[in-house]
Amino acid sequence: MELVVRDARLEDATAIVAIFNPIIAAGTYTAFDTSFTVEAEEAYLRSFPARGIFHVAVNRADGCVLGFQSLEPFATFTHAFDHVGTLGTFVDLACRRQGVATALFRSTFQAARRKGYEKLHTFVRADNPAALAVYLKHGFAIVGTARRHAKLGGAYVDEIIIECFL
Repeated sequence: MELVVRDARLEDATAIVAIFNPIIAAGTYTAFDTSFTVEAEEAYLRSFPARGIFHVAVNRADGCVLGFQSLEPFATFTHAFDHVGTLGTFVDLACRRQGVATALFRSTFQAARRKGYEKLHTFVRADNPAALAVYLKHGFAIVGTARRHAKLGGAYVDEIIIECFL
């Protein structure tokens, strides 16, 4: 499969929600616990920060969006963290292990360097070893564990804190 990674567009909102909501509904891959509407995703895309990066991976053959990755500034209340971004990666459940995440990481890392980011960080659910393995494969390192960090369906979930220096 040949992938093209490009900036997300407003018209990608439907495809993004179609990828994101089944991941949320599965209840095991993310700390997000509420599905999104196309309208909410469109609003998010419209208000996305100028220093942010929002990429989609598209199958060149049919134009279908197969995954997305967003990077936002860690904090905007001080310039002390201008070099740090917070990353999220989501791949269609039917398209895992097909190079989608790798293509997204490659493009996002390049764009992040151009925008002055030096460090990226995120959280991965401790009960999602596949996601952790993907991040570690792409240069992230474990910083620690936030115990009982998320409470989903009445149960606590630890989250692994990871970071990557560009």
